[in-house]
Amino acid sequence: MASTAPRVQPGSFLTLHYRLAGPAGDIINTFADKPATLTVGAGELSPAVEQRLLGLEEGTRAQFELPAGEAFGDRNPEMVQWVARKLLVQMGDPHETYHLGDVVSFPTPDGLGQYAGSVRQLGEDSDGDGQPDAVLFDFNHPLAGQPVTFEVQVIGVL
Repeated sequence: MASTAPRVQPGSFLTLHYRLAGPAGDIINTFADKPATLTVGAGELSPAVEQRLLGLEEGTRAQFELPAGEAFGDRNPEMVQWVARKLLVQMGDPHETYHLGDVVSFPTPDGLGQYAGSVRQLGEDSDGDGQPDAVLFDFNHPLAGQPVTFEVQVIGVL
């Protein structure tokens, strides 16, 4: 007799645990916390990751290995950019201090969304106020250009 458990389809609303990891370890892992909820096709996961979910039955636990660059694209050197201190002050807290490895969220130009960059380098402090004149950010996804392990446990499918 065929299983009647719901299967993941485009537009499905899912409750799931998932883990995304690269060669350096986990980037996100919900298995120890409360499960995530998302809609397939809403852009919350990359298309390559969502593709692995399609057809899975409710209750399935699976792990997928995605080759370098498939999950989050290749690294783009143009996505590594210096951002002037003046602009950082306009977009956020003027007293914010930045440290190597920090992940900072920026509003999109239309103000409706956000994107993140990680701090790669601090510029010089020409006026001696203890703040760099500019900060070098990497706006690539942390797993861009890397092989990715995607582990999922599908808890509910609506």
